[in-house]
Amino acid sequence: MKTLAAILTHLRQPLELDEVEIPPLAYGQVLVEFKTSRICGSQIGEIDGVKGHDPWLPHLLGHEGGGIVRETGPEVSTVKPGDHVVAHWRPGTGIQAKPAKYRRGKQTINAGNITTFNHLAILSEDRVTPIPEGFDLEIAALLADTLTTGFGIVNRNANARIGQSLVIFGAGGIGLGAILGASLAGLHPIVAIDIHPHKLDTAKRQGATHTVDGRFEDVEEQIRSIVGMQGADVVLDGTGSPEIIERCYRLTQPKGRTVLYGVMPHDRSVTLHTLPLHLGKTLTGSEGGASEPHEDIPRLVRMIQDGRFDPKPFITHRGSLEDVNSLIAKMRAGEVIHAVMGYQ
Repeated sequence: MKTLAAILTHLRQPLELDEVEIPPLAYGQVLVEFKTSRICGSQIGEIDGVKGHDPWLPHLLGHEGGGIVRETGPEVSTVKPGDHVVAHWRPGTGIQAKPAKYRRGKQTINAGNITTFNHLAILSEDRVTPIPEGFDLEIAALLADTLTTGFGIVNRNANARIGQSLVIFGAGGIGLGAILGASLAGLHPIVAIDIHPHKLDTAKRQGATHTVDGRFEDVEEQIRSIVGMQGADVVLDGTGSPEIIERCYRLTQPKGRTVLYGVMPHDRSVTLHTLPLHLGKTLTGSEGGASEPHEDIPRLVRMIQDGRFDPKPFITHRGSLEDVNSLIAKMRAGEVIHAVMGYQ
């Protein structure tokens, strides 16, 4: 059995679309037919090699999607054929299986515990969480990372409290999830900074009380005029830019928390004055908002079904797997908030 897939063969090059041979299911593995997959900025980071040398080339990509379980391997117990699922990169319940290896002719194509840039994919059991049949599978793709990570950054990493102030640099995919999560959690004010006006407009609709255009020179002055001269209780960075990380740290009040979820290129560094860390300020990185998919996804599904919030407007661009490279180009240009690929 074969499936169409987008393959990363060389860093900083377009993905190659080709069919790959699907191996038999092994212990703890699940075969998922994807209906949707979101393109995340993390995949652009993989393509660009922001973490350095990639020893797994060529390999498949994608870590958030919505689909239907078609087969299960030995000892799988948490899902069954026919289940609708969210596919997520953070581990949930079930077996963490050995990643599958696909074939393209005589070439081995590597994969991780989850890939979604392929119509059919072998996933580790702990990377899928069942959802009600009939739940929107586009929204399922957002539950895989955007919402679980964004909400987790606010609730788990920043340990934010009602009425605390929040500043966030980057109103893209994960940033919007954090803004929505902060709004639902009662933070105030919520200040979003971005260089793209359409992203700031969306941030305002999703709960940002103030927006600041990052292209202006007086960004820090504008922010302090909103949150106070000492800075904000929580400051988040989604850019991975050393200069902005340093700015985030400066804008965090003396007992506040700076949380980094954007990934800085491996060959860059920041310069920080560390004395405030000894006096109560904290600086930490986020790994997926420390989310627990098996706990968080059912809760968010319930909230969405009950009308507490609607993440559908997060999606600004749609296409098919064949459109993956053009959608990535639009993401690089800053046009996209969320791009979702739909599979037949």
